[in-house]
Amino acid sequence: MQQFTEGQVDGVDVVAASGAVDMLTAPRLQELATAVLAREPACLVIDLTHVDFLGSAGMQVLMTTRNRLGPGTRLAVVADGPATARPLKITGITDLIEIFPTLDIALQNFAEGSASTR
Repeated sequence: MQQFTEGQVDGVDVVAASGAVDMLTAPRLQELATAVLAREPACLVIDLTHVDFLGSAGMQVLMTTRNRLGPGTRLAVVADGPATARPLKITGITDLIEIFPTLDIALQNFAEGSASTR
């Protein structure tokens, strides 16, 4: 079953997906990411931990979201394994977007980054 959620974890905005992110479901992911960006957060994490298929439409959402970032917003994607990290690496998206293997590591990285900017 596929679903998307949006919320905050340790003060970081997180959009999480599960199931397949393809041409049928990607528009919902884009809606959530766009809604979060409208609030101009310092950080946005898109968590693909529970995604079992990431199609080109899903990867397009990531790039569109990256291109819509405000000047003070960092974007990271949580992706690990053949269903998510591999296609991101093959397409070169990992060169353009920060990728972390777990949500905890992404959150820790953002916490360290915000502490160093204070």
